[in-house]
Amino acid sequence: MDPQAYGGPLGEVAAGLPLVDHHVHGALRASVDRPTFESMITEGPRPHSAGTAFDSQVGFAIRRWCAPVLGLEPHARADEYWEHRCALGEEEVNRRLLGAAGTPTYLVETGYLGDAVLTPEEHADVAGAEAREVVRLETVAEQLLASVDSGAAFVAQYPSALADATRSAVGTKSIIAYRAGFDVDPARPGDDDVVRAVERQLRAADGRVRVDDPVLLRYLLWCGVDRALPLQLHSGYGDPDLDLHRANPLLLMPWLRRVEPSGVPVMLLHNYPFHREAGYLAQMFDNVYFDIGLGINYVGSQSPQVIAESLEVAPFTKQLYSSDAWGPSELHFLGALLWRRGVSRVVGQWVQEGEWALHDAERVLRLIGSENARRVYRL
Repeated sequence: MDPQAYGGPLGEVAAGLPLVDHHVHGALRASVDRPTFESMITEGPRPHSAGTAFDSQVGFAIRRWCAPVLGLEPHARADEYWEHRCALGEEEVNRRLLGAAGTPTYLVETGYLGDAVLTPEEHADVAGAEAREVVRLETVAEQLLASVDSGAAFVAQYPSALADATRSAVGTKSIIAYRAGFDVDPARPGDDDVVRAVERQLRAADGRVRVDDPVLLRYLLWCGVDRALPLQLHSGYGDPDLDLHRANPLLLMPWLRRVEPSGVPVMLLHNYPFHREAGYLAQMFDNVYFDIGLGINYVGSQSPQVIAESLEVAPFTKQLYSSDAWGPSELHFLGALLWRRGVSRVVGQWVQEGEWALHDAERVLRLIGSENARRVYRL
């Protein structure tokens, strides 16, 4: 990336940072129609009836920053951008945007609509990067539930199934925020309670297994702790399946008090609009880390403000970079570009005003951009 695109005293460092995207999903495997694409660049389940998703911060950012990478002028009109994108085809769009992201390492979570996106190996090949896998606890459970006929069999087999699924993985992830919220009993449930929860799930399956029993979700979370890999937790902003007020990471404090002695890293993902709360938790608990993930993309030109807020109270050794991109490779590219631009602008201003030394600022960018992830995930 061109240092001139960032400016200030940190432009060159920001442009050259070899980012570790510690929470991400694969790029689209095949082209989709425009309504589907527009739903994929928001957290909404469908296009809005009023206008286009291109009339948003993320839509403007795509037209400003992705358009030149695809061979258009900056700020290309939405119709022009879409027509040109379709003419290029998904394979070429992925090649250009992933190649321009400057992200040599992706930690890819594979549990969400995996058939629609590239596998970690395929994504890495297109991006010219390395990819490691993060395994979703609920996905392993749902696969096992489809093959057992009793709660007792599930409880007996899940720990070994998780161990097998994570043998080469660098972390696990839970979506308990979506399925139950964080305001659940923080204690590890007993086996008898879990057996009854599984039996309820099996009776309610009706041909499709979806783990949503709070007791079972808590059990999976504690199995993730037992696995002793970094444990990612979706927090904050998400699609309408989620009750946002129950995804505030502060609700995790009773559980975090129980988990902290284990030393297992708890990775709070995304967090917007609770990124300040996540920063507080990272200061309070030795094993808590956080990122601002997809919030960077969705706030677009406002990303420097969110980045500045994320740097308020949390130790700089407890923050990581993430794009949380899924599907359109515009999101993989924008996550990297907007974070680089935002952090170089915010921290660069502190350097120019004499608040920070240049060498400290450069070190913090390296910590958040890659070094913290490499340490925590033992890359």
